[in-house]
Amino acid sequence: MRYSVTSAEASKMLRKLLEEKDMILAEESQGCTFNAALGEDVDSVRPQYSYEETRERLENCNRKIRTLKHAINLFNSSQEVGKTGMTIDQVLVYIPQLTELRNRLFRMQGRLPRQRTAVSGMGSNVVIDYSYANYSVEQAKADYVRVSDELRSVQAALDLVNATVHMQLDLPE
Repeated sequence: MRYSVTSAEASKMLRKLLEEKDMILAEESQGCTFNAALGEDVDSVRPQYSYEETRERLENCNRKIRTLKHAINLFNSSQEVGKTGMTIDQVLVYIPQLTELRNRLFRMQGRLPRQRTAVSGMGSNVVIDYSYANYSVEQAKADYVRVSDELRSVQAALDLVNATVHMQLDLPE
């Protein structure tokens, strides 16, 4: 069956297929074996289960999952995201990199250029230790703002593509 879906819709379809597969496996787990007491009529307590039907349902589900994941991968490796100059798969690597950088800059921009770190000694022989930033705290603040803005911009561009750009895919029946 042919579909025209957004990346967000394809992800929901994939999630639904994975849930369906989990349900089939849970049904199989409950029905593929059973216990009966000695002297009990085994056929009267036998649960509904068909090995062949379950195998076919799982194969069909796995085929659809493979097809859908492949279509998403092709879409992600070819669809550019806004004016970033990157494809979706590149942006999906770039966002965690930006997040890591933003978190590091957050710590750096919050430091004082000179900060008391310890007081040691006794009586009149007191020694005060200071920790000095070996970089421009102001530059770290400016970079933090720039990276935060870039991260928001890239995330918004990705969200827009995921919600509006359609891909074509053929899922087996």
